Amino acid sequence: MTDARVPILMYHAVATDPNDATRALSVTPEAFARQMEVIGDLGLTPLTTADLAGRWRSGRPLPPRPALVTFDDGYEGVHRHALPVLAKHGFPATLFVSTGWIRGAYDTGGGLERMLDWDQVRELAGSGVEIGGHSHSHPQLDQLDDDALRFELTRCRDIVAGELGALPVSFAYPYGYSSRRVRREVRTTGYAQALAVGNDLARRSQGPYALRRVTVRRSTGIEEFERLVEGRTITRTFARDRALTKGYALVRRARQVRRKATRTRV
Repeated sequence: MTDARVPILMYHAVATDPNDATRALSVTPEAFARQMEVIGDLGLTPLTTADLAGRWRSGRPLPPRPALVTFDDGYEGVHRHALPVLAKHGFPATLFVSTGWIRGAYDTGGGLERMLDWDQVRELAGSGVEIGGHSHSHPQLDQLDDDALRFELTRCRDIVAGELGALPVSFAYPYGYSSRRVRREVRTTGYAQALAVGNDLARRSQGPYALRRVTVRRSTGIEEFERLVEGRTITRTFARDRALTKGYALVRRARQVRRKATRTRV
């Protein structure tokens, strides 16, 4: 099954009444519970990010119908609402934390919603949730200079290691954006694998630092969710997203060129 196509689900907030900043990429607690029931009913086998990448790296076989449940940023509802559901089904998951958004000593105040605190992160880690890195302040990493990029990655790594007693081995790019330079620095920082977005199923051939995920939104109905985890109609479902992403990528590359030209003149 080394050529398997694996659904890696990307969640953000799990909330009954999210604010405007997180609403579109949140799911209700009821929807999340039903979606996990679907995963169980279909006979999928959830893994952590580290487990999937490790199996692909070593050639160890995958379990039947593998799938991943991942959360970005570190919203409090992951502990309040998602953890009991995951525990009920015995599902592992991966949480990618932006360390400057987690409530506590390192909080930059940038969180978009009520965020986890470190005690809750530790409880998640002790309950089968892999804790990965998601930068410190959640910037667009490919727009940073080398020093700022290195700071974002190492600061996140070091805080997670200090709070949990183990280095994080998985990373998710904020906004899904990366570049060859960013991926190289992520690897140099010590992360063994990293997730993008891409809205496609993950394959080993994508490489360990560009594994793709499928976005789960508040508007994702249960029938659509079932199609997504089975790999059906993904291209059609996310056609508009891909067009917008390609267009924005051109704009962002143009910004990078202008910044480089400005630094050269200076």
